[in-house]
Amino acid sequence: MRIVLAEDSLLLREGLVRLLGEAGADVVEGVGDGTELVRAVLEHKPDLAIVDVRMPPSYTDEGLRAAIEARKQVPGTGVLVLSQYVEESYASDLLADGAGGVGYLLKDRVSNLNELSDALERVASGGTVLDPEVVAQLFAQRRRDPLEQLTPRERDVLGLMAEGRTNSAIARAMVVTEGAVEKHISSILTKLDLHPSDDGHRRVLAVLAWLKAGH
Repeated sequence: MRIVLAEDSLLLREGLVRLLGEAGADVVEGVGDGTELVRAVLEHKPDLAIVDVRMPPSYTDEGLRAAIEARKQVPGTGVLVLSQYVEESYASDLLADGAGGVGYLLKDRVSNLNELSDALERVASGGTVLDPEVVAQLFAQRRRDPLEQLTPRERDVLGLMAEGRTNSAIARAMVVTEGAVEKHISSILTKLDLHPSDDGHRRVLAVLAWLKAGH
């Protein structure tokens, strides 16, 4: 897997290059700002761009905006955000085009090589990976609890859905049958007035869109 890495901290960038190498990835170029990220993606056409949200010059959302621009110019490029912060708008903007191949992980939670490698593969293959803390804060930022009509079991399933897990993975995590998971998901989507879909990314998009819309 070929990766372009955008991180303005040289020490952290070099550390990530080594870590990604251990996870089986090939970092074809590391850059320090958004403009260079767009150039590098156009030049190398990588499988995946890994980017920090806050980069020079203003340290607000340059990294994310550059990743979105690079993705427009090289469609199909996976984007994995590694950030210290959870921002609802960042996650929503990243997911907005509906094309799949996106992820949002917190830097201080990327410590397991197997989990990192799995996340890279899932995003590069068009899947969606969201850190559980990102999911939890997206839920918590709502003014009222939109999930109050769901059972505790359904909330657990919804959280795993939003992390991008397949039905079989949810079944393994919850130690239930896939049939039970399918029933939970059908009930969740019915209660949230969402149309069922077999596509894992669309399911995540639907959940996040519903949360953001304030229904």
